[in-house]
Amino acid sequence: MDKRKFERFDIELPARLVTISSNRKQVFDLAAKNISASGAFVSSNGPFFDGSRIKISLTTQNKRLAELTGSQWLIECEGSVVRTTPTGVGICFNKECQIMSLKGL
Repeated sequence: MDKRKFERFDIELPARLVTISSNRKQVFDLAAKNISASGAFVSSNGPFFDGSRIKISLTTQNKRLAELTGSQWLIECEGSVVRTTPTGVGICFNKECQIMSLKGL
């Protein structure tokens, strides 16, 4: 039985990951899938490690949502890598996420 607190959605969205480190900033354009209110799985074979802090930006590409609202949406969150696999990383969002309209940007 799945013990997740939030429902996960099997959708894929473009994702930009930025590492949060005092040494240097790295930017990766990837794809997020299996997304919930608390996290996402991001396909990657990149250099991510458990506990790495990241900023993630997800862009919605839903035609119906764009029709209803007149724009696409950008979701920005900070979080941490909680799991690494050969095909990607599991990211847990912290509670501070922003949802912004891309209309007019």
